[in-house]
Parts: sequence; structure tokens; C-alpha cells
Amino acid sequence: MTKFIFVTGGVVSSLGKGIASASIANLLEAHGLRVTMQKIDPYINVDPGTMSPFQHGEVYVTDDGTETDLDLGHYERFTTATMSRDNNITTGQIYQSVINKERHGDYLGSTVQVIPHITDEIKSRILRLADHDVYDVILTEIGGTVGDIEGQPFLEALRQMPYDIGRENVLYIHLTLLPFLSAAGEVKTKPTQHSVRELREIGIQPDILICRSGGHIGEGNRAKIALFCNVGADCVFEAVDVPEIYEIPLRLAEQGIDTTIMKKLGLNKRMDADLSDWTSMVERAKACCGKVRIGVVGKYIELQDAYKSIYESLRHGAIANDVELDLKRIDSELIDEKNLEEMLGDLHGILIPGGFGIRGIEGKIRAVRWARENRVPFFGICLGMQCALIEFARNVTGMKDANSTEFDSDTPYPVIDLLATQKSITSLGGTMRLGAYSCQLSLDSKAYQAYGVDQVSERHRHRYEVNNRFREEFVKQGLLLAGTTLDSKLVEIIEIPEHPWFVACQFHPEFKSRPLKPHPLFREFVAASKKHAACCASKAKE
Repeated sequence: MTKFIFVTGGVVSSLGKGIASASIANLLEAHGLRVTMQKIDPYINVDPGTMSPFQHGEVYVTDDGTETDLDLGHYERFTTATMSRDNNITTGQIYQSVINKERHGDYLGSTVQVIPHITDEIKSRILRLADHDVYDVILTEIGGTVGDIEGQPFLEALRQMPYDIGRENVLYIHLTLLPFLSAAGEVKTKPTQHSVRELREIGIQPDILICRSGGHIGEGNRAKIALFCNVGADCVFEAVDVPEIYEIPLRLAEQGIDTTIMKKLGLNKRMDADLSDWTSMVERAKACCGKVRIGVVGKYIELQDAYKSIYESLRHGAIANDVELDLKRIDSELIDEKNLEEMLGDLHGILIPGGFGIRGIEGKIRAVRWARENRVPFFGICLGMQCALIEFARNVTGMKDANSTEFDSDTPYPVIDLLATQKSITSLGGTMRLGAYSCQLSLDSKAYQAYGVDQVSERHRHRYEVNNRFREEFVKQGLLLAGTTLDSKLVEIIEIPEHPWFVACQFHPEFKSRPLKPHPLFREFVAASKKHAACCASKAKE
């Protein structure tokens, strides 16, 4: 029987349930268990695809083309699991499914209610993962905070799960906050007590508590929490702030949370946890010497989570190159012709990520030109590639006013245009070119040197593409079409061969980078930036 772990959060949002859940899955995998994960988001949107990055953060895309919550990125980075559409559930999906069934007549005239119809649909979606494969453990994270109105149907469904599959197959983990009051000079446990009390009023008694804190909670607080929250003291664990998030599984393992979970679920310990590769990676990250300063030029810079996978992938590349990443976030709206040196002059590498809309576009195009003319390593992703092509068209091929039809429908040189398959689409949600597609690499390209193979599969999320009308002219002017779809109809990667490292791709390589297996393009981009940093340092000494 597959075991189910449910992770809830209390007191405040943004406690790090996603990281905690992924860390637990990481440890269970280290014991040889087959694990997958699932995120429940209580918002009514069917998926986050039409939500602003300022509100939701990045949209993570799976191989099967599903737009999901960014926590699925944590799940894939911390484990070997591959996410799909069944790994993310939203209130919108649940109600849409129930309403469709009601319209179809599936409920045979019954009055459709939250209980049992909505809760049954939630449980069926949770259990569906167990039908796909033989998993030892399925770990489900519930978004939001205990007490939120929108989360109540999901918590009720979780309360019912033991009655459906047996209490011995269910484990409840509650992540909560232990705030430190500087005026009192102590950690306060009362918010945790109230959070657990609220969870118990719903009918869920947590089996394990993970207490988020800025420092060690102490045995006195541990005993107090255990007494008032009705759990054993050996089931109260601390999640202390650490500078390196990939350290978190190791810190939890030191406290024995993995063995406690396995004991409570009756899982036979197949082996001692093998964390050797993970430990080596963390030690390597801590031992990095030297810095490489990379600028990410975007328009959602204010929000850390808007480019979460980009930032993590850069860190993976830095670890692989034994350097510390000095990340500089640059608002593209602030870049003009007068401040290029000030904004970009100290960078060893420039990356322009994906995005939508005209805001900040000209600043990105200026950044591309700076990188090209000053031979600074450049990496463009999705919209970043489109900006690179617009800049090349304007300033190398002489196509004045070249643009994307997304920004200027009347441009005389529409070098970026709407995909033919997108022109008849009017609905925005889930209708882009999404998911994994194969790419054929040119054997004389830097991309091929990075990957080491001539065919790769990468995840996409876009509506606009390189206009094939201009391909021949770009090639004449020295641009290398380094990667195309297998039928050669769509350009996937462009490069400038004489540049030290100028690579841009239409897909999103950040969705496939892992700390133990950095994405080849990020690894080589950081390597080129490291080399450029060394050259800059050498010139400074002269």
C-alpha cells in the first residue's frame, strides 16, 4: 500500500513548506524509497498560467506541458521525480471537474455539495497518482495557511483520508513558526500552539511538527510544544534558517526526521540513507572560491520568486564551476543609453530571461547590444532570445525598426512573429506552445559542445517564434542557427560564433537544471563568465 504524507502550514505564509516537503522527499529517496510529490493550491484559477508573476511568482512547466506552481520546481530539484499535470491541483480544477460531471449527469440528480462531492473529487485526485506507478510514498503539500477559508475543503478531504485508506497509511506533518521576540529575548511557542489547535478543531492531529525558527529552539521549548500540541517530543523538529537551502535535508537528517517518518508509516528501512552525493554538492557549494558577477536583466526583478528557477540554475552552474555566484538583479526599465556603463559595466555575464509584454523591452535590447559589442558572455532565454534577434536585426543586418509583432504589429521587419498554430487561438489559459519538444543541434555550435549530443528535449512556454522569412539574411550576416525543431521549421537556438559565448534559446532550460546535474547551457554560461571575470581581473592589474 502506498503511504501518504500531508504537509500543512500555520501561523504565516511563505514559511517554506515547499522546501521542507522537497527535503523530506529527498531523504526518503536516500533510503531507496520511490517517492513522488503533489502541490494543492487553493486558488480558483485553473492553473497559474494567466497569473501575474508579481502575485504568484514564476510558472513552472512540466514535460507534459502543464503550467504549475513554482514549488514543483523545488520538488524536481531536490528529488529524481518528474512532475506532470497530476502533481498540481487547484480549486479551479476541482470545481471545474465537479461542474462538468454535474452537467453530464454523473451525480444522478443529487444535490451537489462541498461534502461529499468536492471532497471526494479532491481525494480522487490525490489518489490518482498512486494509479500511475508503484510509489512507496506520495507527499502532498497543501498551499496557504491553516485557517484560510479557501483551504477548508482540502483539509476536510485530508481529514477523511484515513477512513478511506487506513490511518496506518497516512501521516500528517505541520510546519509552523516559532517567532523570536527581541524585547522579551525569547522564542515564543504560543503561535504554534494556536495553529495546531486550529488544525485539531478541523479534525486533524499532526503526527510531526516542524518548527521554523531563526535559531535553535532548545529542549525546553521542544518539550513545551510537545505537551500542548499532543505530540511526542521526539516528533518536534526544528527548521533553522541556513544560508544554503540545499543544506536543509542534511539538517533534518541530523535530527532523524526520516527514520521517524519511516517508523510511523511502518516502512521497512531498506538501507542507511545514502546522502553522499548530496553532501558533496553542499560542501562544494560552501568551498567555492572566487566570484562571478552575473546580471539578470528582467522586469519582474522586485519579486524573488518571479525568476526562481533561473536563479537556482545559475547557482547550479556556479557550483559546477567552483565559483560563488554574485547575482545582480537589473530592472530593464531603468536601462537607457546614458547609463549602460553604470548598469552593466561590472558584469561578467548577462542573462535575459523569459517574459511577456512590451514593458522594459528596449532596456533588454540595449543590454543585448552591450553584451554583443563588449564581448560579455550572454545567455538569452525565450523572450531573451527574441530580444537578441531583434537587436541583431536592427544593428547588424540593418533592419531599422525590426521588432516582434507582439510589441509592434506594424513593424516593417517582423523578425519575431506569432506561431502559425497560435493565430486562431483566443483563449489565453493553457494554450501556448507548452511542454517538452525535441531540438536538433548543429555540430559546430557551442550548444552541441555543452550538451555533448546532437538531439535534446527541452520544455517550452511561448506564443511567438523566429520569423522564417528572415532566416537566410541572419545566416548571411554571421548568425548561427544552432538548434531547430526536428523538421527544421522552428528555430530553437541562435549563436554568434565569433563571440566568446553568445547563446540564446527559445525554450526554458532552467526547468531541467538540478544541483546534482546542472543544465549544460547554464554550466557553460557560468564557465564563460568565469573566464571573462579572470580576464577583467588580469586587465585591472595591468
